[in-house]
Amino acid sequence: MMHARSILYKSLRWLVFLGALTALSSQADEFSDTSELVRANKFAEALAKVDSYLVNKPADPQMRFLKGVIQRNLGKQDEAIATFTSLTQDYPELAEPYNNLAVLHAAQGQYDKARAALEMAIRTNPGYATAYENLGDVYARLAGQAYNKALQLDSGNTFVPPKLALIREVFKSGLANPGQTTPTPAVKP
Repeated sequence: MMHARSILYKSLRWLVFLGALTALSSQADEFSDTSELVRANKFAEALAKVDSYLVNKPADPQMRFLKGVIQRNLGKQDEAIATFTSLTQDYPELAEPYNNLAVLHAAQGQYDKARAALEMAIRTNPGYATAYENLGDVYARLAGQAYNKALQLDSGNTFVPPKLALIREVFKSGLANPGQTTPTPAVKP
């Protein structure tokens, strides 16, 4: 009798394990299918798929991250900011939501907020090269703002224009349009 229970117990554990693998595979398929829609620029379809998925698994960080990416691509910047902010609160160990949040803030010219988000991304993942690059871009934008302010206050300052010219050269669009050149978003969480 004891042997039969042991076999039954092992069989039940195996079934639970197979069920878990099937669930993970299904989740991976949903994410993969939705990612394909995003790559095909079918953002409305992808958003519907993500929203449908999140009804049953509202805490899933990958799908929530993908939702933020889709919202950004649909031009729903405020919604994307809310999505990435929520992810940083629920999963503070993930660096990519901080990076994408910074990209959105930088696109709105909110460089101090972008800097703070990038610093959190780097604290979370000190080896995150994209976040360092983006932080450099944000610092350059902040430097450009400071140089512009210096010229407003002292138009005769001959040291500032060459510095400002260097910043403009880096971005090749000037600082008049801060949303034109923005940091690089993360691709996945």
